[in-house]
Amino acid sequence: MITFSASELRDRVFACWLGKNIGGTLGTPYEGTHELLDITGFASKEGEPLPNDDLDLQLAWLRAVDELGPQNINSKTLGEYWVSYITPNWNEYGVCKANMREGLLPPLSGQVNNEEWMHSNGAWIRTEVWACLYPCKVEQAIRMAYEDASVDHGFGEGTYAAIFVAAMESAAFAIHDAKTLLEIGLSKIPEDCHVARSVRLVVSAYENGTPWREVRRLLVENSADLGWFQAPANIGFVALGLLYGEGDFKRSLLYTINCGDDTDCTGATLGALLGIMGGRAALPEDWCAYIGEGIRSICLTNGHGPFPENCGQLTDCIMSLLPATLRRTCTEVLAGVETVVLSDATDVSQADAQLFSGRAFVESLQARKPYSYVIDGVYADVLVEFDEKPVIAPFGTLRGRITLLRHTLPEQKHYRLRWLLPQGWQAQSALNLFTASLVSTDARHASTAFTLTAGETVEPMNQLVLQVLCAGRPTQILVPIPVMG
Repeated sequence: MITFSASELRDRVFACWLGKNIGGTLGTPYEGTHELLDITGFASKEGEPLPNDDLDLQLAWLRAVDELGPQNINSKTLGEYWVSYITPNWNEYGVCKANMREGLLPPLSGQVNNEEWMHSNGAWIRTEVWACLYPCKVEQAIRMAYEDASVDHGFGEGTYAAIFVAAMESAAFAIHDAKTLLEIGLSKIPEDCHVARSVRLVVSAYENGTPWREVRRLLVENSADLGWFQAPANIGFVALGLLYGEGDFKRSLLYTINCGDDTDCTGATLGALLGIMGGRAALPEDWCAYIGEGIRSICLTNGHGPFPENCGQLTDCIMSLLPATLRRTCTEVLAGVETVVLSDATDVSQADAQLFSGRAFVESLQARKPYSYVIDGVYADVLVEFDEKPVIAPFGTLRGRITLLRHTLPEQKHYRLRWLLPQGWQAQSALNLFTASLVSTDARHASTAFTLTAGETVEPMNQLVLQVLCAGRPTQILVPIPVMG
């Protein structure tokens, strides 16, 4: 069991957002720089933190959690908040919104036509809200980071980067050793992904005494296939500052930002991580005083407030939600299990890397096809996987698979599938599926391949529906199947 006093937790949450604001303001003037920099301090006006989407976007996610409840947050609900509240159309932000407006559900919204930006930086920069809502509950934090990141990055490196950072930030509430946090982050992403390769490069170079400027050069070369403004190199710059700064807040941020590229993102993320690790005492007083606590918005649609206006208000909002996100379930109560608890005193002595490590979640993602999504149901969820990009020509075919993912309701169940198609279209699949009991691992009858055949008329966007009915159950699951012409 890990316990936190409310005052200890609030101090680290507040330091997270203050560090985020400091790092973002320090790095913003140099965003997009390809050259090695040599900055020593702020280039912005004293008392005015610069607006930064890194922090901004998370205010919309906080509203979603508050209005819908943490149990209802997934890529679909976050996608709806994207469309309603997020104004810019930069890079992957614009791609995902265009896809969602066309009817493509997340994570298809982050996968389709997003080859240029699915490996970029838009998601790992907004993980603090999940880490702060789930301190030391690393599995929950990375699952939320995935649901968030997949909206605009699908199954790209940008999503792996978000999982990596969320794991480190959540664990950092109890573990304050930089190398251990990097190991925890690496344990949550594919061993062979580009983000992992960049982080391991930095760790090895640091242990071998390689000068930081040489490490920066190696990271740039290592990501030459992706180019600038992509997650693997920039995550590497964050790891570089974390290790080479050796716990000193100013030195760490300056190392990272002087690497160039997406400097507002790298500085803001490292500032937030160091704030969680060390609390308010780890932040230099002169830098805190220089920018203050205010939050300047750049992304949120005006007229739909209120949103937190400063780091103190944002911290208070997070603290108000912790009883819901940290609550023990009835199953945990009956089993005598406690994990992270708000208490009178802080005790993190039982926290270690092994407790927070494990690759099971990302392995489940890797088992899915890239063009896939899940629709939640009452008694089961429905996984839809396309064999390829969901595009079809007149009289053409599109193949995929439907799989029922059972919930904890105890009975074996029969399901009936019914396709609702445009005129002239056809669908071939099994029409009856079956899920076994909870103690069974046999899922062979819970899945079916399908083939869609278009008719003569194919619209630019074709909205098919799969109706799933369960014998003896009043609720049906309606599964949208969007297919582009």
